[in-house]
Formats: sequence, structure tokens, C-alpha cells
Amino acid sequence: MTHSSCFNRRRFLQSSVASAAALGIGAAIPDCFVAAAESNGKDDERILIVVQLSGGNDGLNTVVPYSDDAYHAARPKLAIPTSDVIKCNDELGFHPSLGGMNDLLHAGMLTIVNGVGYEHPNRSHFESMDIWHTCRRKDEPRPDGWLGRFLDQQHSAQQNSTSGGDVPALHLGHEQQPFAIASNHVRVPTVKELSQFQLQGSDSQSLRSLLSEHQVTKASGNELLSFLQSSTASALAASERVTKAAKQYLSDVTYPDTALAQKLRVVAQLIDAGLTTRVYYVQHDGFDTHAQQAASHAVLLREWSDAVSVLVRDLAAHGHDDRVCVMTFSEFGRRVAENASEGTDHGAAGPMFLCGGRAVAGFVGRQPSLTQLQDGDLKHESDFRQVYASVLQSWLGTESDAILGGRYETLKLFNT
Repeated sequence: MTHSSCFNRRRFLQSSVASAAALGIGAAIPDCFVAAAESNGKDDERILIVVQLSGGNDGLNTVVPYSDDAYHAARPKLAIPTSDVIKCNDELGFHPSLGGMNDLLHAGMLTIVNGVGYEHPNRSHFESMDIWHTCRRKDEPRPDGWLGRFLDQQHSAQQNSTSGGDVPALHLGHEQQPFAIASNHVRVPTVKELSQFQLQGSDSQSLRSLLSEHQVTKASGNELLSFLQSSTASALAASERVTKAAKQYLSDVTYPDTALAQKLRVVAQLIDAGLTTRVYYVQHDGFDTHAQQAASHAVLLREWSDAVSVLVRDLAAHGHDDRVCVMTFSEFGRRVAENASEGTDHGAAGPMFLCGGRAVAGFVGRQPSLTQLQDGDLKHESDFRQVYASVLQSWLGTESDAILGGRYETLKLFNT
């Protein structure tokens, strides 16, 4: 798909606007969030938001090879009817739940990388996810994750800086913190409840008290309070600026009332408040669709598509779309053939998605063959570390070899 066939961004934003509404997270949120510098962040510093689809997303029913007879033959019950597919070109189209993704594609703000995986795929959820998180196999040391190594690298480069200490990365959700952001030298907080953003007390003395050693001990495991304890002065210096930004933040889009959308809504507000946090990580669970897949998969895809597309529209409306990339992945795809329970079993390669103002619009890489399979699975066309290398080098502006444990050919994913 070319830019000439796409809507321009202005039309995209206008066509997507709902009634204006405040985000409604509450002005007290940033008071306990950041051990921050007094600056308002860097307008040119790029941000990565990772959305993890946990459980193994069925890529073939996400990006549908609707013109391929082998697809329909392998899935007599689960194949998406051609008439229902949102067609992107003469061969591939989106699941009917992905209207939001289709809007991003036509706005020139979505890249789909076909057939992403790795050699000798592992079909265990835990092992495959560990491979994606660490870029290492089971017999190799795994002290940290790929983004954790990036954070360590940035930390080392900034050790002599006097600019302050923003939270470098943040995980939002109830789930266990993903190993991708495990670091040897940088502490990454996990926020399990939105209420953890809120502190009682509006003056400096109250906040200092809440961030004291005694109060942190009583904080029931609130990692943000623990993180901020050693940086009280910086947190207070940023509090007024960020709180003011939260009070003034209005959004011309309405976020869906889903867990994923609410996480991303918080991310949008924190970005607009001027934080210099570089990495945000959220998870969307439920993709292990072994039985009765059709209905549940449709809901899961709609939740993801609607949440991410609203986030991108919101970021664009606030002028952040050119410095934010939203990357979506899953630990593996599903088998080509449906199973006897009208579901799909663990497979291998699947699509990855990158959204943002600098995304190269359209498809990257070949769609894997549905007839030349490996043990019933798709053969990957691109190694996931090629995507990571491209994100690290072309987006985050750092060399990738040491982080990924080797040199991987980059892909053209960004208009830089």
C-alpha cells in the first residue's frame, strides 16, 4: 500500500474524533510517579511502547491470506470468510475486528512485518517467551532481557549526567514483570493498579513524609514509592510540572473501557506530561486459543486494535506521533490447520506490528507459504531479532550487536 492511496493524517484524525473528554486519571497521579529532572523532557527523544499479546496469537486469522486456497482448506471452520475480510491488497487482509488497524494503515501509520519467528522454534509458552525476551536459548545465560540491556547501556552512558533520574522504563499491569525489561543496573517499577499512582497529600512536606523509609515499609509493595524513596527531591521538583500537565490534559478521543486501553491511556498522559521515560511495556493476555477460537479471538483482536489505534490518534493529536512507536508481538503463531476443537494449537511464525507517525506504511517481508511447512508450521521469513535490531538502531538510536548477542540485518521499518 502506498501513501498515495492513503488518507492523510489530518483526515484520519478528523474522522476518528469523538467528543472531547478529559482522561480522568486524576491530577494526583504524577505526584508519585517520577524521580524526574526539572526539565520538561526532550521533544526529539523517541519512545517505545511494547504491547505483548500473551498466549500465542493466531497470525493467520489476524493478517488473513484470504486469496490462498490452502488457507481455506486447512481451516474449514475457522477460516475468515473472504467477504468478511478487510482487504489490504489482492492477497492479504485484516480480521474483521481490526478496523482500527486498517485506519492506521490507510493513514500511513502502520507497518506489518510478515512471518516473524526464529530458527528451531520452541512451542512452549514459557520457553518461547523467554527467547523473545532475552534473545537467548535455554542453554545460554539469561541474567537480563533485551530491553534491560538497552536500559543498562543508556544508564552507563548517562552516569556522569547531572540532568536527573526519570524512571527509565515502566511496566503497567497485574502480570509478572516481563523479563524483556529485566536489567542488571536499572530498576524498572511495575504498576499493578492505577491507584498506585495516587498519593494522599498535596504539599511538599506531606509528600516527603509519604516517601520516607517508614511509609515505604507500610506501602504494601508499592514499587513506585520504593523507587522514589531515594529520589524524593527530584520527585518533588517534577511534581508541580507533571500535575499541572495532568490537570490540563484533554483528549479528543474516547478510550474503550478495557484493561488494555486504560493502561495505554495512562501511557499517553505520562508522555504528554513531558517525562523522559523511554520504554513502556503492557501485556494483553488470552491468546492461547486451543478451543472455540473464533468468538474469543475476535474479542481479543478488537480490544487490541481499538486500544492501540485510539492511543496513536491521541498521541498524534498532541503532537507526539513522530516520536512514539508502538510495537506488538506474540511469542509464537498457531498451527496452519485448525484442530478438532475448533481452535488452533501452538505454532511458529506470525506477524509483528509497528504503529506511529514514522512507520513505513504497509507490509514488510514475504507472507510465509502455507504449503511449504515445517512440522505443520509456517517457516519464518524474518528473524524477530531483525525487528529488534531495526528498533534499536533506527528508532532508539543505539547499536544493537551487544544487546542482541550478534549482528542481524535490519529492516526498513521507519521513515527517519
